[in-house]
Amino acid sequence: MVFLGFLLVAAAVVVTVGVVVDNTGPTQLNLFGETAPGVASQWQVFLAGGAVALVFIAGAMLTFIGAGRMMRARRDLRYLREEHEESLSTLEMEKRRLQRELARVRQAGAPGAPGSAGSPQAEAVSQISDAASAAARRQPASAGRSPAGPRNPALSPFFDRKD
Repeated sequence: MVFLGFLLVAAAVVVTVGVVVDNTGPTQLNLFGETAPGVASQWQVFLAGGAVALVFIAGAMLTFIGAGRMMRARRDLRYLREEHEESLSTLEMEKRRLQRELARVRQAGAPGAPGSAGSPQAEAVSQISDAASAAARRQPASAGRSPAGPRNPALSPFFDRKD
């Protein structure tokens, strides 16, 4: 869209320069050495100039709208990337905490200690082990890959926009 806007602006500027440079008579519209057919009075020249101005304005609007949309998309993608990194770091911290807790409970339940099978410590060990494996399963598969990998659009609020 930005390219189309630039193209329209450039076309309007080229036509305007051609008209200004080639016109010597008061009511004759010359464009790049050729006389424009059907233009024989000043009001027709004025209307032709108005049409060129409208094309210029439309091109400028397309350029600015396209640039704004690109900036919004980049901002949204940057926000989603930061959110993803934050969730990964939170999951990693939770995993480390659960691993430390599991190691502490296992160390407290040494053989011959009260942590034998069926005791409350053994149940706590199994619960913490289950929680650690659940945290590892919740971690996305793309944790070690680059952000350019495949994405699931159903999980992202970026794709819910109605631009």
